[in-house]
Amino acid sequence: MNKQSIKLSVDAVVFGYEEGSISVLLIKRKYDPFKGQWAIPGGFVINNESLEEAVERELFEETGIKINYLEQLYTFGKPDRDPRGRVVSIAYFGLVRPNAFKIYASTDAEQVQWFNINDLPKLSFDHKEILKTAIERLQGKITYEPIGFELLDKKFPFSDLEKLYTTLLGREIDRRNFRKKIVGLNVLDELDEKVSKGSGRPANLFRFNKKRYFQLKKEGIIFEI
Repeated sequence: MNKQSIKLSVDAVVFGYEEGSISVLLIKRKYDPFKGQWAIPGGFVINNESLEEAVERELFEETGIKINYLEQLYTFGKPDRDPRGRVVSIAYFGLVRPNAFKIYASTDAEQVQWFNINDLPKLSFDHKEILKTAIERLQGKITYEPIGFELLDKKFPFSDLEKLYTTLLGREIDRRNFRKKIVGLNVLDELDEKVSKGSGRPANLFRFNKKRYFQLKKEGIIFEI
C-alpha cells in the first residue's frame, strides 16, 4: 500500500465592492512555482493551527488585510493542481470595501493589487477555477440571503442597495419587485433624512437593522430575487 503524502493549503478569495464594480485581491508570486505570475493569496497550513487561523494568517502576511470572517468555499484536490506535489487546498471567500484597507505585499508576495473581475490577468495553479467557483457562490448566495449591507454607507438611499445587487449579480433586477421583497423583510429602518443625488428629487435614507436581520437569519430567512 502506498504511503500517503498530501500537503494541505488554504486560499483566500477576497472580493471588493465599490459603487458599480467588483474586484478581487490578487498577489504576484515572489518564488517558484509560477514566479512573477498572479495568484489568489494563500499558502500551507502550519501543524499547530486551524484552517481558519491559517487562511487569516496567510491573507494578512501576503496582503496586509485582516478579515474577521471568511466563509469556506470548496475543497480543491486534483492530483496535478500543484507542481510541488499532492496539495489539497481549502478555499475561503469574503466581501469587503477595498478603501477600508491599506494593502501591501509581504512574505511570498512581490506585489498585491485589486483587479476588476471582468479584467483579470492570467492566474497560476488552478486559481481561475477557484475564482470562478467563488463568483458563482457569491452570486448564488445573494439571491437567497440579503448580504453585503456592510458594503454600503451606514445611511444610504435605496438606489445604492439596488446598484449593489445589480453589480453583484451581474444583471438587471426587477426594481419594483426587489424593493417590495426588501421592505417586506423588515431589515431596513427608514430614516427621517433625505439626500440629493443629481437633478432628481431628494431620496429617503435607510439604515440596515443588524439585530433584526440576525434574528431573521436564526429563524431561517427566505429571500429570493
